[in-house]
Amino acid sequence: MAVKETTKPRPLPASIDATVDLLAEADYLADRSLGTVLYLALRMGRPLFLEGEAGVGKTEIAKVLSSTLGRRLIRLQCYEGLDVAAAVYEWNYAAQMIAIRVAEAEGEHDRGRLEHDVFSERFLIKRPLLQALEPDTAGAPVLLIDEIDRTDEAFEAFLLEVLADFQVTIPELGTVKAAQPPIVAITSNRTREVHDALKRRCLYHWVGYPTAERELAIVRKKVPGVAKKLSEQIVGFVQRLRNQDLFKAPGVAETLDWAGALSELDVVALDPATVSDTLGVLLKYQDDIARLEGSKVKELLDGVKAELRAAE
Repeated sequence: MAVKETTKPRPLPASIDATVDLLAEADYLADRSLGTVLYLALRMGRPLFLEGEAGVGKTEIAKVLSSTLGRRLIRLQCYEGLDVAAAVYEWNYAAQMIAIRVAEAEGEHDRGRLEHDVFSERFLIKRPLLQALEPDTAGAPVLLIDEIDRTDEAFEAFLLEVLADFQVTIPELGTVKAAQPPIVAITSNRTREVHDALKRRCLYHWVGYPTAERELAIVRKKVPGVAKKLSEQIVGFVQRLRNQDLFKAPGVAETLDWAGALSELDVVALDPATVSDTLGVLLKYQDDIARLEGSKVKELLDGVKAELRAAE
């Protein structure tokens, strides 16, 4: 799906600090290591491979780049069984058949001419990868290949031509090559290992959970209505929760959801009952919620409050 740009096109950032500031314009608070690899990917024209747990902000990076640079965002959401027809192109067979029947009804029987006419660009349905290679007056679009680990190795192998030469081959039309390579971000939740051949074509960055200080800044930026004391307790609790033996630890997305939910409930400070009642916002597996039942929530919350008192 392609999304039109929302801001005036602008040049690429000229330094690491400018890259970090660019992300901050859209309230994405990046550390310097991410700013560095993103700056290099933009300047070198290389795809950026972003790996990390779900909910840490990998996908958001591409969205922020599109918004701040004023470029079109083209997103390819990966899934098991994704093929060329869904990712690159397919022919509009129904329209082709109608065109053939109309031509024959009008007395056109030259098979070569018919074939040439129906395999023209007007019958071509362009999918995200082909759209990303097209010229754009706003500049090269941002191509987001999201959750590449959900596809299979055959699709990975197909991507090699796209990422190495920014081109695809359509047998009936020939090779389509980008005049200006798109800005490519590839994300993976690491549900399986992605082949080295794909990673070699990219710059790599692991997007981890943020430090408590940075997560607190994110919460205050994204959910400004949350009280100062409550935001500190939220971040402290989530940080401790990630150290527990959970099937799926909460990401930053869940922290923000929880902060928003507590704000809707007019909560001003955490207590064990409120935490227990709202754990379904933070945790998505019943086994994880069950592990915190009883005195565990109170133990974690007491630790958070003691740490905040000591810091005062």
